[in-house]
Amino acid sequence: MANKLQITLTKSVIGTKPVQRKTVEALGLRKVNQTVEHNDNVAVRGMINKVAHLVTVTEI
Repeated sequence: MANKLQITLTKSVIGTKPVQRKTVEALGLRKVNQTVEHNDNVAVRGMINKVAHLVTVTEI
């Protein structure tokens, strides 16, 4: 596994389920095309899997 992950919100959360909105917010993403960095761990990977259709992930 990589040390860090760069996560970018590529699609809007409008029209998504409330659980998915909360997951995107918990990742620290607020606006489309905003990018955040997180340590690569199981919890973050699970959150990414839940909203994989809304985000793009790059390993750093």
